[in-house]
Amino acid sequence: MVNVFIEKENKNVKAEARTVKELLEKLNINPETVLVTRDNELILLNEKLNNKDEIKLLSVISGG
Repeated sequence: MVNVFIEKENKNVKAEARTVKELLEKLNINPETVLVTRDNELILLNEKLNNKDEIKLLSVISGG
């Protein structure tokens, strides 16, 4: 299980997933709307996840 902090909802959840892409699919989150970090480093969709990982999903904000 990985621990996930979802910034937009200001909540923590636990989920089982092998990759970032799988995690986002399970949480029903569009990958284009978040930046995914582990240990304060940006990680990509194909990145493998390990048990006990602390993942943060940060909202992408765009403006003009």
